[in-house]
Amino acid sequence: MSSILLYCVLTAVIALIGGLVIGRQLASKARQDHEAEARAKAQLLLEEAETQATRTRDERIQQSKDKFRNLKNEYEQEQKRQRREFEAESQRLKTALEQELTERRQGVLAQEQSIKHLTDTTQKQLEVLQHKEKELETTREKVQADAEHQRTRFEQQEEKRQAKHEAAVAELQAKQQEAEERLHEVQGQLEKVAGLTAAEAREQLVESLKNEAQLQASSYIKDTVAQAKLTATKDAKKVVLETIQRTASEHAIENCVSVFNIESDDVKGKIIGREGRNIRALEAATGVEVIVDDTPEAIIISGFDPVRREIARLSLHLLVKDGRIHPARVEEIVAKTTKKIEEEIIEIGERTVIDLGIHGLHPELIRMVGRMRFRSSYGQNLLQHSREVANLCATMAAELGLNVKHARRAGLLHDIGKVSTEEPELPHAILGMEMAKKYKEHPDVVNAIGAHHDEMEMTALISPIVQACDAISGSRPGARREMMESYIKRLKQLEETAGAFKGVNQTYAIQAGRELRVIVDAENVSDERAGELSFEISQKIEKEMQYPGQIKVTVIREMRSVAYAK
Repeated sequence: MSSILLYCVLTAVIALIGGLVIGRQLASKARQDHEAEARAKAQLLLEEAETQATRTRDERIQQSKDKFRNLKNEYEQEQKRQRREFEAESQRLKTALEQELTERRQGVLAQEQSIKHLTDTTQKQLEVLQHKEKELETTREKVQADAEHQRTRFEQQEEKRQAKHEAAVAELQAKQQEAEERLHEVQGQLEKVAGLTAAEAREQLVESLKNEAQLQASSYIKDTVAQAKLTATKDAKKVVLETIQRTASEHAIENCVSVFNIESDDVKGKIIGREGRNIRALEAATGVEVIVDDTPEAIIISGFDPVRREIARLSLHLLVKDGRIHPARVEEIVAKTTKKIEEEIIEIGERTVIDLGIHGLHPELIRMVGRMRFRSSYGQNLLQHSREVANLCATMAAELGLNVKHARRAGLLHDIGKVSTEEPELPHAILGMEMAKKYKEHPDVVNAIGAHHDEMEMTALISPIVQACDAISGSRPGARREMMESYIKRLKQLEETAGAFKGVNQTYAIQAGRELRVIVDAENVSDERAGELSFEISQKIEKEMQYPGQIKVTVIREMRSVAYAK
């Protein structure tokens, strides 16, 4: 029974072991089947994901193509719209340019008529001047003949006076001898009668003679002063006349246009540039009006400021000579020309003081003397006027025995205040006096400058000479024209009125004062403000100024962007 039990136990153990082995094999197989199933599911999911990604990619590509096609259509439509607007703007600008050219052509025709009228008037004035010069020559010859006659008569009178003087001296000596004899007799009688000594009698006699001499001297002085009063006016006129005759001066008439000659009319197209950009850049940089019309081989430069016209003329010459004409080049040439003109101003001032023999003048005063070359006073060139006044003052001071150097110096500097930019509200005589005092000029020169228009008291002897010579230079026939001065003052007032507004960089009065161009700062003035600014300027001009016709106010706003590639 024990063997049976052992057999059962062994059987049970074997069965258990076999069950365990079989169970493990079954579990392993189940695990392998599960892994194969999971791998199959993963492969299926991977394939589905790849299919979905491919489908999504195709959809995105199709959407991108559709979006690109839509953007392309919109861009083409925008290009067409901009092209239509550009064509419309080009047509508008072309129409405006043609209208402006028509207006300029009409203005040029009017200026030509004005110039023709001015030429006729000038010719008549020259004829009158020639007639007056002939009369002056006749008068001068007559005055010289009279002077020669008076000199001969004076010499004859002098000889007679000398003879009378010698006779009077001889008579006086005889009377003196007689008086001495009489004195001895009187002295003896006095000593006898009055009991006086010789010394006492001599004192009484000297006192008596002294009183008599003082009475005669007083009478002689009164007669001399009366005679001097009678002849003072005549002598003064004689000195002035001789000074005018010894100082000759040319008669110049200033105008407001300069003509720039060119070799061929083909150059006009280059100067104008594409859509007029070159000529606009030149006008904006120099402040003048450049008129390109049908005049053969000529371009007209119009402006009231001679300095601006000269800068524009020299700049045009350099641009045409170089051949490269574009806005950036125009601004570069104008800047170089402006610097060159400043150097020329200093050279003119130095040459003027050397010609006049003036030494030790301050460099700033020399520069202002050079600036006189480009200024006018009542149509008379200011430097020519000042040189003439300096020569007149020197001649008149020499005639009167005064300091010639101080007189010449004061005559040259008497109108220096007209070219100064400091304190323009002061009279030019007072302003010139302050400048001369600032640069250590002699007190007599300072007083002559400040008093030549009676705006202060004259304390120097050369002051009335400077005043008289200034009047002489300005009163020569044809030397001055009042209309020119008032015209230039009106144009300057136009520019100053517009320049007082905020945001304004530059102002230029062109077309003989019929147009005012105002260049504003693009960063501080917007397009809307530019329109308001032109209206405000026009209203201020209407209220504060008097002018014929109408004035066109043009406000120019230009934005520039500059970058450098390195």
